[in-house]
Amino acid sequence: MCETQPLQPPSPGALVVDTSRGDRVGEFRGVAGPYWALRPVRGGAEWEAEPRYVRPAEPMERMRAENARRNARSAKGLL
Repeated sequence: MCETQPLQPPSPGALVVDTSRGDRVGEFRGVAGPYWALRPVRGGAEWEAEPRYVRPAEPMERMRAENARRNARSAKGLL
């Protein structure tokens, strides 16, 4: 019988990908019961994801997400 190890949550603020939502990139916010709370990189409402569908963002995904975040902040005059 194969026993699975519980998934360790990433550090708050880490960029991750929710594969159950079309590889949506989000910022890890914390644990909400059995789910992980993620927030869109540009801001907005958090969503919950099952940890088994979440993976660390790859370098290109992180770069695109950081660029989107900067563009959103710039559009709001926050730079």
